[in-house]
Amino acid sequence: MADVIIKECREYDTEVIKAQINAGMELLGGWGRFVAPGMKVLLKVNLIGPKKPDSAAVTHAGFVRALVQILKNLGCEVWLGDSSGGAIAGIAPTAQSFQVSGLAKVAEEEGAVIKNFDREGAVGVKSESGYVEGMYLAKPMFEADFVINVPKLKTHSATLFTGAVKNLFGCIPGLKKAGYHRLAPDPRDLGTVLYDIHRAVKAGLHIMDGIVAMQGEGPTAGQVYPAGKILISTDPLALDTVAAAMLGMDIAGIPMLLTVKERGLGTADMDKIRIAGDYASPPVLQGFKLPKRYRRTAMGNPAMVVKVIDFLRTRPFINTKLCKNCNMCVESCPVEAIDQETKIINYKVCIECMCCHELCLHKAVGLRQDNRLAAFLMNLYNKVTAARAARG
Repeated sequence: MADVIIKECREYDTEVIKAQINAGMELLGGWGRFVAPGMKVLLKVNLIGPKKPDSAAVTHAGFVRALVQILKNLGCEVWLGDSSGGAIAGIAPTAQSFQVSGLAKVAEEEGAVIKNFDREGAVGVKSESGYVEGMYLAKPMFEADFVINVPKLKTHSATLFTGAVKNLFGCIPGLKKAGYHRLAPDPRDLGTVLYDIHRAVKAGLHIMDGIVAMQGEGPTAGQVYPAGKILISTDPLALDTVAAAMLGMDIAGIPMLLTVKERGLGTADMDKIRIAGDYASPPVLQGFKLPKRYRRTAMGNPAMVVKVIDFLRTRPFINTKLCKNCNMCVESCPVEAIDQETKIINYKVCIECMCCHELCLHKAVGLRQDNRLAAFLMNLYNKVTAARAARG
């Protein structure tokens, strides 16, 4: 059985967060089961880009502050690490992301150490699946005595859901992430890459910031949703399975997690997951908006998932009225499909990895459906869903 602890937490108050996390950890055997005084503990946060704490795109600075204080009180040296996605002028914006997110301030005030994965060097590891000949992952992931994965609860326009499993993609330093997107544009293949990363770095604990989540077309362009939850587990797939269920999703409809399940990374069967804390089963988040690519009609049938996703296929497009010409989309595209001057996307080259949509700082990259019938049905579906939600 895999244990997933769900604790209620409605605000980013440091003392409240600490109390709820500590209570949750007691149900897993206490902090002493995982860390000891003098250990170097790395918090692998979600720092997808230079986003503010209240954007719901990054692990909230208040959440990280609470964890730093807990670990410092236990006598640990605390590191904060990640590598942001995308590029501006050929450089990954990780340093800027630490500043904008408030994590640099947290580190300074609480005595934590910033580990910018783009500057710390990389370690070559063998791909257990054999999908990639060799992988290079951030050195601090191996230098730390213990790694805690601290993901954000979000939906994702391409992979549909992003949580504990997906968060370790940030272990790939700098612009190397684009290469992996080019190698594995399909969510099933990306799942294999993520499996290899998890097998290589072995994060020992996963604590999800679900106090405020992102709904809709995440992981950066969605809307804020007050979820009010903290999830804790030693099993990243079990945690994601429960978190997805809270959103009204099943991993049978999330190809990336299906691959991870098939390779045996963790537990994905709800009857083999023990939920404890403030809930005995996944609390459903009412009215939570799912990505356009995900539909409940695909539940339980992986082959149908592919057909439904193809029918509801969306492609990125750049709204030049919102575009600020920062060229994040151009420089982050792994196949160079975007014209720098016109911002027109060459769909013959585009692999639909959604990096441009995911990393745009100004929400200038939108999604539109190719199939007019699908667009009509989706519009109708959204209206019906909104009407039902309004009726309670």
